[in-house]
Amino acid sequence: MTKVVTRFAPSPTGYLHIGGARTALFNWLWARKNRGEFILRIEDTDLERSREEMTRAILEAMDWLGLDCDQGPYYQSQRMDLYREYIQKLVDTGQAYYCECTPEEVEAMREQARARGLKPKYNGRCREKNLGPGEGRVIRLKAPLTGQTTFNDLIKGPIAVNNEELDDFVLQRADGTPTYNLAVVVDDATMGVTHVLRGDDHINNTPKQILIYKALGIKQPLFGHVPMILGPDKKKLSKRHGATSVMKYKEMGFLPEAMINYLVRLGWAYGDEEIFSREELIEKFSLENLSKSASVFDMDKLLWLNSHYIKEKSPADLAALLKEYVREFDADLSYLEKIVPLLQPRAKTMVEMAEMAEFFLVADEELQYDAKAVRKFLTPEAREHLQEVVNRLEETKDFGQKELEQILAKYLEDAGIKFKVIAQPIRVAITGKTASPGLFETMEVLGKERTIKRMKRAVFFEG
Repeated sequence: MTKVVTRFAPSPTGYLHIGGARTALFNWLWARKNRGEFILRIEDTDLERSREEMTRAILEAMDWLGLDCDQGPYYQSQRMDLYREYIQKLVDTGQAYYCECTPEEVEAMREQARARGLKPKYNGRCREKNLGPGEGRVIRLKAPLTGQTTFNDLIKGPIAVNNEELDDFVLQRADGTPTYNLAVVVDDATMGVTHVLRGDDHINNTPKQILIYKALGIKQPLFGHVPMILGPDKKKLSKRHGATSVMKYKEMGFLPEAMINYLVRLGWAYGDEEIFSREELIEKFSLENLSKSASVFDMDKLLWLNSHYIKEKSPADLAALLKEYVREFDADLSYLEKIVPLLQPRAKTMVEMAEMAEFFLVADEELQYDAKAVRKFLTPEAREHLQEVVNRLEETKDFGQKELEQILAKYLEDAGIKFKVIAQPIRVAITGKTASPGLFETMEVLGKERTIKRMKRAVFFEG
């Protein structure tokens, strides 16, 4: 049985976006499922538009998602001699030829074809001229003039294109650089790629690439084209729908586990299951369950998944992550580990968790009070109760939740008041706002000294 080899081949002309990351994931999963190999290839033949910082960003995003490669990254810009070698083979065997037509002449040919209601394409003027190398000359494939180019798409099923629809497309530009389709075929062939899974925006390239395979006498891989991802308005996902760069989602506080789980569900299903570990995805992934129709990006679904993975993650792991999101962090990680369990049930993203954690981390004298909360809850009567509670807290040696509950219960009994009379004033005093994790859990994590210091400050706070 032939070893499965897949590849992901982004162009470093932009950041890794959601669609590209999903393509990478499908290829990675298929390789892992079959104990094959996953290759990463940077398609940087467009020297004018390719950027080194984009390459770094792509590699960073792949690393963040945990999509490790078995080979690569390879760079097309370092393989130019190999492409020229294969192009020369095609010329030597009569499968390709030099063309001296200028871009303006080729465009005129297309316009003439349009005027006659025909497919706008190069008309083959230099096909039989037997030209050699020369300044300004390109090399074109001598494509078949009749018949069909067919392939069985792994996702869409049988596809056939009449060769009359194609033309003698360019393999090598006038500056000596290879075109995309030629470079891709040479790379996939020499790297032993068996399965090409990519977005269906590439489907028009596939017949051309098959013709190159045939001209070279090389077995072609299996092709599968994944439908595009749409925004909520059912139009192609773009910046107007929000972030499309994968690393923007890291900045927004999403976990890689959630992104992987969400991306795979954008076009793949396994019954009604929604949540998959990485190991479960490798076990259950199949090409048969890839969708033939476009998927719609749903931010609410992604947030739901992210909140699930936040709840499932260990406090120690989350504390290490949270450190990246909180401002001017200088506390011990063990302190963050105490904070995290209080916020896990509430936070949908790490950014949200960082915002919720801020009152724990800010210096006591710099705690910001919500003005409306102060007016409503820090009344003269409430401040008197706060001072009395402080007096009792100062006397206790234990500052655990159980002891704090007992102290407050005794005070409520002695003062003849209900819990709601004092609960919000204490919360505003120690957090600056009216919503927070459980009161006693919060006091325990803050500790005796800081809790009392904040409550005393609130007693005399003038706004």
